[in-house]
Amino acid sequence: MHTASRESYAAAAARLAAYAEGATPGAVAATADEIGGVAQLLGREPRLRRALADPARAGQERAGLLRSTLTGKVGEPALDVLDALAGGRWSSAAELVTAAETLVVDGLLAAADAAGELAEVEDELFRFGQVVSGTSRLSATLGDATVDPARRIALVADLLGGRARPVTVQLVALAVRGFGGRGFESGLHRLVELAAEKRERQVAYVTVAAPMDADAQGRLAAALADQYGREVSMRFEVDPSVVGGMSVQVGADLYDGTIARRLAETRKALTAR
Repeated sequence: MHTASRESYAAAAARLAAYAEGATPGAVAATADEIGGVAQLLGREPRLRRALADPARAGQERAGLLRSTLTGKVGEPALDVLDALAGGRWSSAAELVTAAETLVVDGLLAAADAAGELAEVEDELFRFGQVVSGTSRLSATLGDATVDPARRIALVADLLGGRARPVTVQLVALAVRGFGGRGFESGLHRLVELAAEKRERQVAYVTVAAPMDADAQGRLAAALADQYGREVSMRFEVDPSVVGGMSVQVGADLYDGTIARRLAETRKALTAR
């Protein structure tokens, strides 16, 4: 986001956080769900989102427009947060929609945190992502933007119902709808990272040929925490094709010490001669 949009999002996020401090986890999750409905509305209605992002309109006028559209359809806590959102300054209508979607995530993660379930939600998101990426048909179905999102979300509900926390299911639904303009699996990865950030952790994606024992995991976690200056949430994938060693992805940083990479580099060097 551009500076003006970041500041406007921050004001709405602060209002949501203040509400979440005094509300029950269930109420916060319900408010987040209502904000999610508004984000979907903005995505469907280009005239409305352009009007709400129009710099020629006063912030109070834009907030009043959204409130008049939503009164009686969402609760007062959601309206209060959305007042701050609509009253801000936006660099583009697209950034307004992105901010609304991000507020949904903020609310759902705050609800999970208040319920003491944030670590479990992060883990469930990651594990579901592994299941999807390991099942080509499921990956193709959930990532197919030509299929009605409601049908794909119904599939998610069938797969996760009774097996994952409600907040997890709601977050996966956001990924299905293309959270932040991303594809399904990319959106799911981003949600894992945001859950970790809420816990003040960095996510490290570790790929190994065989499972690591607890001592090795502990040493790796300590080394990464020392390097990045914060606790690390490690997410492991076992992939025999890497042969040996490991690769570690932290944000944009990739450390690839796999035997597969070394063999590939050796083959490349030999064929270049």
